[in-house]
Amino acid sequence: MRDFNSFTSWNSAWSELSVAVLGLGATGFSAADTLTELKARVLVIADAASDNRVEMAQVIGAELALGGSADDQLAAITAHAPDVVIVSPGYPLDHVLVEWCRTNAVPMWTEIELAWRLRDKTGTPAEWIAITGTNGKTTTAQLTAHILTTAGFRAGAVGNIGIPVLDAIRYPDGFDFLVVELSSFQLHGMPREGAGAISPLASVCLNFADDHLDWHGSREAYAHAKATVYANTKIAAVYNRAVPETLAMVENAEVVDGCRAIGFGLDTPGPSDFGIVSDLLADRAFGDDRHNAALELFTLDELRQRNLAAPHMVANILAASALTRAAGVSIEAVREGVASFEIDGHRNQVVLVSGGVTWINDSKATNSHAASASLSAADPVVWILGGLLKGIDVAPLIEKHARRLKAAIVIGNDRLAIQAAFQRHAPQIPVFEVDPTDTDHVMPRAVEMAHGIATEGDTVLLAPAAASMDQFTSYADRGDKFAAAVLERVGGNDDDASSATTPTPAAE
Repeated sequence: MRDFNSFTSWNSAWSELSVAVLGLGATGFSAADTLTELKARVLVIADAASDNRVEMAQVIGAELALGGSADDQLAAITAHAPDVVIVSPGYPLDHVLVEWCRTNAVPMWTEIELAWRLRDKTGTPAEWIAITGTNGKTTTAQLTAHILTTAGFRAGAVGNIGIPVLDAIRYPDGFDFLVVELSSFQLHGMPREGAGAISPLASVCLNFADDHLDWHGSREAYAHAKATVYANTKIAAVYNRAVPETLAMVENAEVVDGCRAIGFGLDTPGPSDFGIVSDLLADRAFGDDRHNAALELFTLDELRQRNLAAPHMVANILAASALTRAAGVSIEAVREGVASFEIDGHRNQVVLVSGGVTWINDSKATNSHAASASLSAADPVVWILGGLLKGIDVAPLIEKHARRLKAAIVIGNDRLAIQAAFQRHAPQIPVFEVDPTDTDHVMPRAVEMAHGIATEGDTVLLAPAAASMDQFTSYADRGDKFAAAVLERVGGNDDDASSATTPTPAAE
């Protein structure tokens, strides 16, 4: 077997390698593009791919094996005889090609590991800040990068956020910092030691709740993947004081000597924490007199004025503040960065306020933890939920928030499990169902139903607690269609919503 300990630079002997890339999505193409630039012999195997990516893969000189049976794909990878295989995020662990790699002792890398090994392409490598968690990753990564940019650094938010890390490390001007959002799929395949193990400047697991258990196989396996974010951290391992699992991850992590554990939370901070004192967000981790005094970041009132005061958003702000302070950013730059930050679409986005009803798009709430955060910020709620539950039981979520629900409108493939959970834990809540066979009109029908239910003072909340790919192309597509349906159905009409037709609950 080839020794890969020497493959730790853009200038290593990559041209000697035969590599297979599994998948031709954004990360798969980026891996193929990078490796062909390095003159490796590259074979891309994928069940399907867009015409554009197929054409681009052919242009860069990669070999392609698209579609076909499992036997066809096995024959292709066997003939290619790869030295290493790059596996795209989320590739099933029991996929026949993954099993082939294990059987034949062929190393499998994520695109993150490949990017770490190649990070010196433009000279001095950027420092990495690693972010994971069940919820809030994208917002925190964007805010962290924004604060760093505000402070005058060249910084980019990359990884699971949508910009492949391999594209970032090849950016001609380079970066000072890469803020790398990491999903559990990416973390699952990452080593914790050796030449391919990343060593971030700072890292955080924002929170932890059951998610993707159908893929990982168990809660323990999911937690183990998330905990990988802390391995080899150099300056600050940031954890959530309200989530014991994140502290346990830090306590069990093998970090670089001198790395500090930094807590954040919505309570009073200790001498190595970020938190809230009265109505002030405060840093008690990086001040010169942290044992006796705190440094003021912002007031809750300042955050309310910018629609950033929901508890989960405050937690994200505290985490981003801790990560950037660990990177040497001044208090003043942190304040300025937060003050100029705009939340990404599809995350608690107010679409419309009409007739006293607030319509909110939180399509990015693709799991119970995210949906719970959204529900906690509104009362009473007409809740639109459903999709692909990914093996998660929504009953605890329903039971927790039943008191604030006026009605529920269920969409998606896994609607029967949701209806059953309502019947068991909140039978008093009216539950309505959107016809799953009419896929072109899911959101118009859901909005029509909500418009017939909601009255002044209510919030209509799209927080699906489920993935979107059963009826939509992505959570963004789901959110866009919700927003479009709201604007078309409700628009600027301030007539009393009770004039709309009230729907009939689903059969019990």
